[in-house]
Amino acid sequence: MKSLEAFRDKELVQLLIEEIGRIAPPSVNLMEVCGGHTMAIQKAGLPSLLPPGIRLLSGPGCPVCVTSYDFIDQALALIRKEKVTITTYGDLIRVPGSGGNLAEARALGADIRVVYSLLEAIEMARKEPQKEIVFLGIGFETTAPATAAGLDLAVKEKLRNFSVFSAHKVMIPAMDALLEQGSPIHGYICPGHVSAITGSEVYRHLPSRFGACCVISGFEAVDILESILMLVKQYVSHEPVVEIQYRRVVRPEGNLKARELMDKYFELKDDWWRGLGVIPYSGLKIRPEYAAWNAEEKFGMQAVENKEPPGCICGLVLKGVKTPADCPLFANICQPSDPVGACMVSSEGACHAHYLYREDG
Repeated sequence: MKSLEAFRDKELVQLLIEEIGRIAPPSVNLMEVCGGHTMAIQKAGLPSLLPPGIRLLSGPGCPVCVTSYDFIDQALALIRKEKVTITTYGDLIRVPGSGGNLAEARALGADIRVVYSLLEAIEMARKEPQKEIVFLGIGFETTAPATAAGLDLAVKEKLRNFSVFSAHKVMIPAMDALLEQGSPIHGYICPGHVSAITGSEVYRHLPSRFGACCVISGFEAVDILESILMLVKQYVSHEPVVEIQYRRVVRPEGNLKARELMDKYFELKDDWWRGLGVIPYSGLKIRPEYAAWNAEEKFGMQAVENKEPPGCICGLVLKGVKTPADCPLFANICQPSDPVGACMVSSEGACHAHYLYREDG
């Protein structure tokens, strides 16, 4: 904890706020594309401390929020097969599909188990060879290497009763799509954990092609405020570049070992994102040579029609066009205890974070 005290120092926070206020333009839109940043920003109450012209937008950086109902529906169909056990991280279990969610299916007797690590699923496959253990893989470059490591173990051990149903995505194509589709973004608070894997070079085209300012940020209040100050300086000087604020974790080259493992087991595919539609080369599918460990191939899974709940504007929130408070369902019939949309499910979802730390809460 001592190492983090400097990043929570009240005097330093105040100095950063004063400096931001001194140079802030009349209006600038900055988007964080990481759910961890969304939660940290709301928890610290940073929007209320910043000049009114600085608008912070929550982007598509929550894996649960951008995962389609189609994925949940396919998982629900899969669990109805004999001897199939689904393993998943806990934040996915309450994501609604068009026909319910995994938590409801489990309550009705389906063998759905929450794991904290993919290694738990691997161990189940070792101990229960009579069952088909399927791991639901979601997340961006942060979690995809762990899934690849699990596949590596399964392949080496020839665990034929283990497979992965992948909904993994990569972040950069979505950041491009936001700008291409006209989202009102002047600068990105770039994701810290994703960037620890990818490095900073993957963002280099954003300033030159789109004029977008970019700063890779840490997650403490001082981290985020310093990143905002760096972005504002870039914006007012009309010199957009890519900078690393989170230098204690992120290197320009990223994590080469993790990237090599991802490349070994995954290849890019076109994928659907809530609010953005299908984005070319934005998803990760298991390579054909490892089809025996690909649940889609193994069980002949078929995509179903993707439907969104009536009245939910989660897609517009993820594009930065609307805020959670703009949704008529927000804090009304859509709450963390009974979410209508995916953005209210995960603790990193924009609607969940805004609900938890709203002023009238």
